[in-house]
Amino acid sequence: MELLLRIAQVIVPVFFIVAVGFVYARRVRPDMTWFNRLVLDVLTPLLVYTALAGKEFRLQDHAPLLLAGALLILGCGALAWVLARGTRVQPRSLVPVVMFNNCGNMGLPLALLAFGPAQLGAAVALFSISNVIHFSLGARITSAEARTRDLLLSPLMISAALGFASAASGVRPPDMLMTGMRLMGDAMLPLMLFALGVRLTTLQPQDVPRGVLGAVARPVIGLLLAVPLAWALDLTGPARAQLILFGALPPAVMQFLLAERYAQEPERVAAMILLGNALAVVFVPLGLAIALPSG
Repeated sequence: MELLLRIAQVIVPVFFIVAVGFVYARRVRPDMTWFNRLVLDVLTPLLVYTALAGKEFRLQDHAPLLLAGALLILGCGALAWVLARGTRVQPRSLVPVVMFNNCGNMGLPLALLAFGPAQLGAAVALFSISNVIHFSLGARITSAEARTRDLLLSPLMISAALGFASAASGVRPPDMLMTGMRLMGDAMLPLMLFALGVRLTTLQPQDVPRGVLGAVARPVIGLLLAVPLAWALDLTGPARAQLILFGALPPAVMQFLLAERYAQEPERVAAMILLGNALAVVFVPLGLAIALPSG
């Protein structure tokens, strides 16, 4: 009973904000273009930098978790390629959906609620590693014509590089500036959940059959790999729990933007991503049940 209450305390606030965005979008049909640009180009880079550059984040303490996260992403990609070949689904459509999870919109707020502010830096570091791989290898998997250089020079990638540099060197802006930057970055967490709710209004009944494979494969393969990886790398406590939650997350919304940019079956990819995020109500509690101690 205590474990169920802890899970509810984590997921109810997250899905409440998603539901508010969903209901609002059904009534108002907002244009999210400027909103998404603000979150992606300003608020998210500030959150990434301040979490990584903060005095409480020590890069060396989280190195095993970052290695595990990278191995989990690559392992999911390898198994997704086998699955794509076996089911005759285009690998360039399925593999990135299974490799990359929604560790931004959903993963960061979940980590904050589940593990507390002291562990948010580790979740942001996983988010940053995921994005580096996504915007390099992931983009190339999506399309052989992807220009990785343009993606890696985005504000998000620059902020991650500066954040890791500050974490390694100890050089950071004055506390007064860091406080302002942190206040702006923290605003991203509920805004991304709200935007996810808005995006879920585009899910249609006909999307379910073509989206179910990627939607289910992402968290199932992630969980199947996360548990043995945590054991093999001797991850314990919050690090083990973070990796398992990371494995249970739904597909990354960002992958739809790449699929649309490179005309790689964007409708099928959108169906996988939207259905996968809807099914998070099943797989996220499962991941938390495995990750959180029952005592």
